[in-house]
Amino acid sequence: MEENIILKENERIDDLEYKDLKIIQNTKGFCFGIDSILLSDFAKNIKKGAKVLDLGTGTGIIATLLCGKTELSEITGIEVQEEVYEMAKRSIQLNHLEDKFKLIQDNILNLNHYFEKNTIDAIVTNPPYKKKETGVQNEDARKLISRHEIEASIEDFIKVSKDMLKDKGEFYIVYRPERLVDLLSLMRKYKIEPKKIRFVYSNIHAVSKLVLVQGIKNAKPFLKLEPNLYIYDENGIYTEEILRIYHKK
Repeated sequence: MEENIILKENERIDDLEYKDLKIIQNTKGFCFGIDSILLSDFAKNIKKGAKVLDLGTGTGIIATLLCGKTELSEITGIEVQEEVYEMAKRSIQLNHLEDKFKLIQDNILNLNHYFEKNTIDAIVTNPPYKKKETGVQNEDARKLISRHEIEASIEDFIKVSKDMLKDKGEFYIVYRPERLVDLLSLMRKYKIEPKKIRFVYSNIHAVSKLVLVQGIKNAKPFLKLEPNLYIYDENGIYTEEILRIYHKK
């Protein structure tokens, strides 16, 4: 099958080393990072038969891994950038996931054109984490849209999730700790109650650069802080948990 997939300039096929899943990436564009890998593991308990949305799917890495890690019935990724959407579409074909992983090329703000409200069991998202016109403005438009709130703000992502999720539907997000207060206040504003938080650190001496959050629509308040997740041990080697997440154990 791989020989039937057309690769464009600067594209490559990466082996995800899990259930023979692969992903197409553009070396000059935006490639997935460990944040997407960690989110797919954090959301691996999505219920059997669930109907799932991946908001801002990018290369489709999170949705692809969830097809292998869970027993969801269908996951739909929505991606605003046409070039990245087309790349994800070929990855779906590469992995024979046409019956399980669907794609929409549009802005998340238009999801009401494709789905009825209150019909989705779970939502996963790795949204842009920088406010518009803040930080270093990367010259590559693909990276700019992926990292900055140009097409939609974090409030848009939360509001859309509230509209789409069923009562008690699950919401999973990876975000930046410096904007955690913004995230949690918006989740509560739109009735997605934060239930689990897990901070991610490069090592035991580092400052946290990522945070994983699970919320449940219309749930009662009760927050659980999960144990910290460390990527490297004191010798600069992947920790046992990261090796498990990467399926090296």
